[in-house]
Amino acid sequence: MAMTLRHPDDLDAKLTERARRERRSKQELAIEAIREAQNRAEPKVDDVLAELMDSDAEILDYLK
Repeated sequence: MAMTLRHPDDLDAKLTERARRERRSKQELAIEAIREAQNRAEPKVDDVLAELMDSDAEILDYLK
């Protein structure tokens, strides 16, 4: 899926330099960063849901 990503000039310069050093595209680096951020966020969401399930078990049973 196509997406336009607008970002500040200073970030673009850093991304361009890193892409050059690593011989990768800026797109590859952006996708990798998004995936890593998502992977870090998922366990937190799972932890919060598990905590809610435990703390609100009685209410959840009642709503069944």
